[in-house]
Amino acid sequence: MEITRDLALPLSEVLVRTSRSSGPGGQHANVTASRVEAIFDVEASSTLTETQRERLRARFGVRVVAVAQDARSQARNRELALERLRERISLALHVRRPRRPTGPTRSARAKRVEAKRQRSNVKRDRRRPGHDD
Repeated sequence: MEITRDLALPLSEVLVRTSRSSGPGGQHANVTASRVEAIFDVEASSTLTETQRERLRARFGVRVVAVAQDARSQARNRELALERLRERISLALHVRRPRRPTGPTRSARAKRVEAKRQRSNVKRDRRRPGHDD
């Protein structure tokens, strides 16, 4: 199962469990185990680096779990659960680039000064004539 360009987890490290789905569905839902739970044990994985392990542990703990019970078929729910697991792991491992603070641009500074000048003129024009401070 491909997580990122650099990381692919073998499906042998993912435990897939099935159970009966909750919610409506009539008699069919009462007899089929269509709910699928995909569980990835972070500690037991031999594929992850220690840094990746720490990132996953910080976000999800020692187990990453994804559940699917949307479809009626177990096979489709298995696909959905594995895809959701892949997304969760991928998101947790993604490292955001640090933001580099930027200063105001030259035009922004000029606009600010011009706005101050205009505001000053408006206030000056409100004063009573002959009362210059």
